[in-house]
Amino acid sequence: QVQPVESGGGLVQPGGSLRLSCAASGFALDYYAIGWFRQAPGKEREGVSCISSGDDDPYYADSVKGRFTISRDNAKNTVYLQMNSLKPEDTGVYYCTIGSSVQSMCIPAYWGQGTQVTVSS
Repeated sequence: QVQPVESGGGLVQPGGSLRLSCAASGFALDYYAIGWFRQAPGKEREGVSCISSGDDDPYYADSVKGRFTISRDNAKNTVYLQMNSLKPEDTGVYYCTIGSSVQSMCIPAYWGQGTQVTVSS
């Protein structure tokens, strides 16, 4: 069973930064599209960002464009989500997914357990 593992969440003040990491032991992430989704309390889960297996033109939700950056480190078999200028509305559980992509949108096959991000003063 493939299990992405997220890390890097926490409590940060508005305007601060966090970097989330996604790894999967024994599974080469560079062959797959890796996505980040989030779910805020009382809201539906939404796609935040996606990087395809070819690293073409990453997808970002409009709400995070210009603030979040997705990237890969294939040597470390890890995908990162750098989150800058965080806002309270970025609060939620962030999930890493492994799967495929169509027109820059991730189609998850496997989900991680999630990591909590809380943006609050």
